[in-house]
Amino acid sequence: MTDSQSITLHWFLPTSGDSRGIVGGGHGAGPERGERPADLGYLTQVAQAAERNGFESVLTPTGRWCQDAWVTTAALIGATRRLKFLVALRPGLIGPTLTAHQAQTFQDLSGNRLLLNVVVGGEDAEQRAFGDYTTKQERYAIADETLAVADHLWHSGEPLTFHGKHVSVDGAALKTLPKTSPPVFLGGSSPEGIEVAAKRADVYLTWGEPPAQAGEKFDRVRERAAAYGRSLGYGVRLHVIARPTSEEAWGVAQNITDALDPDRVAAAQAGLATSQSEGQRRMTELHGAGAAFSPGQDARALEVAPNLWAGIGLVRGGAGTALVGSYDEVAARIEDYRAVGATHFVLSGIPHLEETYQVGEGVVPALQRRGVTVTNVDA
Repeated sequence: MTDSQSITLHWFLPTSGDSRGIVGGGHGAGPERGERPADLGYLTQVAQAAERNGFESVLTPTGRWCQDAWVTTAALIGATRRLKFLVALRPGLIGPTLTAHQAQTFQDLSGNRLLLNVVVGGEDAEQRAFGDYTTKQERYAIADETLAVADHLWHSGEPLTFHGKHVSVDGAALKTLPKTSPPVFLGGSSPEGIEVAAKRADVYLTWGEPPAQAGEKFDRVRERAAAYGRSLGYGVRLHVIARPTSEEAWGVAQNITDALDPDRVAAAQAGLATSQSEGQRRMTELHGAGAAFSPGQDARALEVAPNLWAGIGLVRGGAGTALVGSYDEVAARIEDYRAVGATHFVLSGIPHLEETYQVGEGVVPALQRRGVTVTNVDA
């Protein structure tokens, strides 16, 4: 983005189901489904609410615990007009030419509304369930080569023959080039993840660590990207509980905390302890692998930075923190992340449908009062 006062908000599509509590799962935490099934009717409501409230796209996850990202988002193209879809791409599970072909088709059918979120897979056990027996380090190398091939196919009609260490194609080409190649979002806290992001991503994503820690990670990526002559955008993945007053927001967090079963927390943390993801390790560290939780405690005991609550990560893998506070407080914290380089904010709520309006009708105006331009929202 050229405007330093601009940010872009993205939302989340709950393809494992939705709830008024935390829906767990991912990164070894074990599968969970919310009380609201992830059927097409409900996902359509969430997508349309995100569009109405000015979100750029909806992040659509991947894994054994959720619906397939490509099929789900393709089903929502006709129910939306402007909304984009930040779709999970798993290099190695499908070949690079098919990856490029699927993206080109999605762009044609949607009117260029595809964004790609590269997910290499942080857990060997889940990858093997999909028939992938590579190591995490190999998966990052495969992602690097897959994106190199796909980028050529999206920009050149010249057939490509490529023989890398992990990926090989002969005479690969698309029938037609996409009018717009899909922007690539990629996260990863390990050295391998940072290196691939520096080489191939358009936007580097991190889960919601405290702003100073997120900023340090952005600096590492920025340094590596500069070595390749590249400049990236940066983003943060967070949950949000925003209300007119701080007391109301923390009251919601307290209700969620009170509903947590210690056995559920212990089981989730045991699963997350097996994760090979460096980002997951950093998330888990914020609440001491559940050691900071005790039944009946004040929700704010897990406030790890101003208005940043680590309670989500007690039972959910991946993004484990939430911005909790009044509309003005949440806007202020978004500005804290913007100050360290973030311009993309991938948010989600509890439940997702209702919380889109809390953000769109409460947080966005608070940001605008601070002089921040929010993409897709009229001042």
